Amino acid sequence: MIHKGEDAEKRAALAVAEKMAAAAKTAPKGSGVDDVIVLILDGEDKAVLSRHMRNIAGEVNLEFFNRDAGNVDASHCVVLIGMVDNPLYIKGCGMCGFKNCRERKMAGTHCAFNLTDLGIAMGSAVSVAADNRMDNRVLYSAGQAALRMGCFPPAVKVCYGIPLATGSKSIFFDRDPANVMA
Repeated sequence: MIHKGEDAEKRAALAVAEKMAAAAKTAPKGSGVDDVIVLILDGEDKAVLSRHMRNIAGEVNLEFFNRDAGNVDASHCVVLIGMVDNPLYIKGCGMCGFKNCRERKMAGTHCAFNLTDLGIAMGSAVSVAADNRMDNRVLYSAGQAALRMGCFPPAVKVCYGIPLATGSKSIFFDRDPANVMA
């Protein structure tokens, strides 16, 4: 049997995405509480994500959402890593900048422990992608679109997307520095 390289690359990307999900889940947590949720999109779900990204680009006039949507289109799949906003109510913590968790919640901000755990999980996930020579990039824009799509339960308030691609040259580099966040 002959296996085409393109098919093998897609299977490899999905296998790496699954390893990334495991890495994010097993990443150290600041409090030992696991509030990280991981999803993998491909096929039509990935196409819907990129359409949402383009819609957001038009609504908020941020061109990088369009650019990133093109990267999602050119990718095999997207790993989404989200964080449940679940404050720990540790007396005297204040890492979020507020006196206590009640004040933080009233202000509508996020628990610093939860955000740190999300960052550690994402770092673990992208290290797996790098170890497997899979081109990737962390995208705020894909996370925002995933939240709008309702991919996650309502308790997930922050999310990032990590598209995975293969090719002779990474699609995620040689971006115009002046337009990175324009």
